[in-house]
Amino acid sequence: MRVVISVGGSVLAPDLAPERIEAYAAAVDRLARAGVDLGVVVGGGGVARQYIGTARALGADEVTLDQVGIDVTRINARLLIAALDDGVDRRVPTDYETAGDAVRRGDVCVMGGVAPGQTTDAVSAALAEYVGADLLVFATSADGVYTADPNADPDAEQYDRLTPGELIDIVAPMSRDAGASAPVDLLAAKLIERAGLRSIVLDGTDPGRVERAVERGEHSGTDVVPEGAAEPPAWTQR
Repeated sequence: MRVVISVGGSVLAPDLAPERIEAYAAAVDRLARAGVDLGVVVGGGGVARQYIGTARALGADEVTLDQVGIDVTRINARLLIAALDDGVDRRVPTDYETAGDAVRRGDVCVMGGVAPGQTTDAVSAALAEYVGADLLVFATSADGVYTADPNADPDAEQYDRLTPGELIDIVAPMSRDAGASAPVDLLAAKLIERAGLRSIVLDGTDPGRVERAVERGEHSGTDVVPEGAAEPPAWTQR
């Protein structure tokens, strides 16, 4: 089974506490030992937004702001790599070809951003398409996709299951400026639709939730299921 996991920076390292990063590394190691081929894409989180905010106040253009965010994602990727066992590729790939080669040979691959204009959501979806992943998991700070921001709107309702087209309709109105925060961004949603990727959006603050979602499809988030998509092979073998 081949899986790509997108881990938000605010989920992995909201306060740079080593215990949280170690817990994520332990979950990734367990999945790898269970035979899952893994690509992990790490976001920048609150630290990236702070840097982007300062750079914006200094007059930086949007491309430069994206580059600042990418730098932070790659630092976060290095933190996770440092906590992983020997089955990880110690390099942080800067392109899909290098990352794909690592995943295909069975190494755990951890990367951050790639290019301006692409969030780590989009990088995750592109990597999943490139390696032919059976499953794409977005580990976010929100438990799925909602009708509105649940932190701002107490009446926001969660979607249990969406098609990729429905996901696009939901996220299309959201901002795509550097540092914007949403469960899944528009480009990622379009890539999911194009590739027909079975995806899950869930609360990843507990890495155990990610493990259960990958191993058994058990979660309380939102399933994004293309029409006619089969369940990942590990789920059908239970």
